[in-house]
Amino acid sequence: MIDINVLAKPLFDLLSSFGTGVLPSGGPSNQLTSTSSIIDQIHAFGRNSINSMNSAWDGQAADSATSKALRVQTSAATISDRGNEMATVVDQAAAQVETGQKELTAIVQSFVDTATTMGPAIATPAGLTVIVGSAIDHFGQAMNVVGRVQNELDTQTASMTELTPPPSTAPASAATGIASSASSIAQPAMSALSSVGSAAGQMLTSMATTPAASSSPSKSSSSSPSNSGASQSSNNASGADSGKGVKVTLPDGSIVEAPNEKAATAVRSALGAVGTPYAWGGNTPGSGIDCSGLTKYAYGEAGVDLPRLAQEQGSGHMSVSPGDLMPGDLAVWDGHVAMVIGNGQLVEAGDPVQVGAIRTENSGMDFYGFYRPTS
Repeated sequence: MIDINVLAKPLFDLLSSFGTGVLPSGGPSNQLTSTSSIIDQIHAFGRNSINSMNSAWDGQAADSATSKALRVQTSAATISDRGNEMATVVDQAAAQVETGQKELTAIVQSFVDTATTMGPAIATPAGLTVIVGSAIDHFGQAMNVVGRVQNELDTQTASMTELTPPPSTAPASAATGIASSASSIAQPAMSALSSVGSAAGQMLTSMATTPAASSSPSKSSSSSPSNSGASQSSNNASGADSGKGVKVTLPDGSIVEAPNEKAATAVRSALGAVGTPYAWGGNTPGSGIDCSGLTKYAYGEAGVDLPRLAQEQGSGHMSVSPGDLMPGDLAVWDGHVAMVIGNGQLVEAGDPVQVGAIRTENSGMDFYGFYRPTS
């Protein structure tokens, strides 16, 4: 008579080595979320500091300080988003392991139930054939589960590797107190995110190479690996309807967030005109364009009609303080206008259309302020 325990042992061994997928309190996911929360506080501190600075200080030095501080703001926002995305990846991986563990438990229980139901018949030649076949079938089901979860964890591990920032280096010395202060505060959080991210990545790698998973399981899977939150965040194009921001990748490689799809479209359109020569009264990207022609064209592509004169393009729109600037906002003077694109930069018609640092000084013109056409 065959020993049922011998037939069941591979299944129980597989189950015991698989893991539960239950994350401990205060684990990598919680640490990542907590770190992002700290960075969000840094972002709020920076916004208030920029506004306070601009209330008490103006001129080229103030413009330079604002531009650098806004770059720190962009970096903080990017790091915060990355931390939340990493936490999502960890949670997804844990959920996949937990689901796999439940499926394996059900498979093991199914085999035990089959053997119990057969009763004394299991000792007969026919019964022996049935129970051995059942053991093989159940083990095959179990290995398919392991193979699927292995593939899912491989995907999540790759996402975590892509998201984990490199070890931080000392920031360049800032020329102003505000930029230096924000950078020095942000640096520990960035380092913490890198450390926690590395730990989370190692945890996923460990989960993906459990003894069960290393038993040469079948690579076939009944379901495709899910996409991680990382791939979703940089392609958000629903801001106009959902009220969420829309990501835009700038020429310098930084990723910024416009307040809505219209603003994002305007920024992309304006950046597409970079290199166009200056032509007074010009309206044609690639041929010739002036400052208000550029912003009117760019917002026209987004379905927003702006006046033709530069000094009128802020009229009727929400005034924005320097610390609250977002891509698509307009910087308006009494004879010039430029578009904020984020990361401390703006795009404007010069000769040619070009990207430069945010400023409020422009050849002695009166600066009217920053405005948001899509508010």
